[in-house]
Amino acid sequence: MVVGERRINGHLLARLIGAIPRTRPYYLAVARAISGLVLDGRVPTHTRLPAERDLATALGVSRNTVTAAYAWLRENGYLDSRQGAGSWTVLPGVGAGGLAPFVPDTEHIDLGVAAPPAIDGLRTAARLAGEQLAAHVGGQGYAPLGLPELRHAVARRYVERGLPTTPEQIFVTNGAQQAVALLMELLVGPGDGVVVESPTYPHPLDTARHLGARLRPVGVSPRGWEMEYLLDALRQWRPALAYLIPDFHNPTGALMDDGQRAELVAGARRAGTALIIDESVAELAIDSGEQPAPVAVHDTDGRVHTVGSAAKLLWGGLRIGWIRTTPPMAARLMALRQRFDLASPVLEQLTVTHLLSDVMRIRAERSRQLRRNRDALAAALRERLPDWEFVLPEGGLVLWARLPHPVASTLGENAHRHGVHPAPGPVFGAEGTLEHYVRLAYTQPPEILVDAVRRLAGAYADTVARPAPTPRELYV
Repeated sequence: MVVGERRINGHLLARLIGAIPRTRPYYLAVARAISGLVLDGRVPTHTRLPAERDLATALGVSRNTVTAAYAWLRENGYLDSRQGAGSWTVLPGVGAGGLAPFVPDTEHIDLGVAAPPAIDGLRTAARLAGEQLAAHVGGQGYAPLGLPELRHAVARRYVERGLPTTPEQIFVTNGAQQAVALLMELLVGPGDGVVVESPTYPHPLDTARHLGARLRPVGVSPRGWEMEYLLDALRQWRPALAYLIPDFHNPTGALMDDGQRAELVAGARRAGTALIIDESVAELAIDSGEQPAPVAVHDTDGRVHTVGSAAKLLWGGLRIGWIRTTPPMAARLMALRQRFDLASPVLEQLTVTHLLSDVMRIRAERSRQLRRNRDALAAALRERLPDWEFVLPEGGLVLWARLPHPVASTLGENAHRHGVHPAPGPVFGAEGTLEHYVRLAYTQPPEILVDAVRRLAGAYADTVARPAPTPRELYV
């Protein structure tokens, strides 16, 4: 990382800081606001802050106030400065940390894995797929682009959502994670910049790092994206790729509106940036209301590559995903895939094809389940942990809660002793931030979620009384 390579101007930083409490000392309010933005990942580490005079003008305070705020940030480990190089954000005493693979926890109430149970109708679809298998067993069983009937079903669903799509634009994968990895292999080279949200789904970050990319985090909160900041990142860094989750964002639950989607694609076009749009939970709206059209509606030159999955809507055991892209890109993906595997399982593809023919009923059923679970989790949190803050997500599978104290990793360790397993915020950050947050999946029945929050409240009480550093894990 080149010091000062990222920049934020005074106007934008002032917007992120917001209104300053008119209680003295002013400098401390400014300093604490900036340190909070760094800890929450909304201002990435190694970002050069604006000159003191520029920030003072944007905030409407004296330069001495900003000078004192920067001094407090330096003294408390949030700012580093060099003569002639300016001042840039850092984290106080935080190393890179080792991230171990995560597996579902069967001995605790698991709030870490966002995987719902199988939808009604899965067994019937599997039986019908088994009967249909007879038509395929005479061949080799390999369909490198995906079975034609599944590609037609997926394309039809995009058309129903307002995005004209042909089967030739669909490439079937073994889940969304493989889809993202294959796209990154083709779109990213060593040293390329990749814009990612902070927080975000962690596994694509590992793929980008493995490819030698330079991550460029841009903050997102449960209330949405700072579009000016995101567009400025595209304009300033001109990254090769941006990986974004605009539909019920994982983990914040935010939903990008139509206007922002159009701005995003236009900004990417100007910057020459390809977009991977992760729609893994796009079909999981909970509250009523019209959903935005897919981001690719605004695409005019084939730079938007949309990833979908059967896992979250139907069942995690169906390892079927897909990419909506251009036919030439689908051919490139097929050639690359031969390094890893030859095709997706025929029986699972047939099963998903049958289920997609009943997708509206399935969506309604899943929405009822998730609304019941989400509301039970939210009510239990308000009763037992009233000082935890959250925005009720309109869809998706997870709730992103803000803790009063930056103890998420320690809470994760203590929670195990209470028989519950949350997902600490730092595993969703690119740079060790987000200790104020935990992600809680609401895929369990209400009675289990209520018990889980009771256990979590006990773990939190222990954590606040005896905080201690703990290792971190990866979550899905």
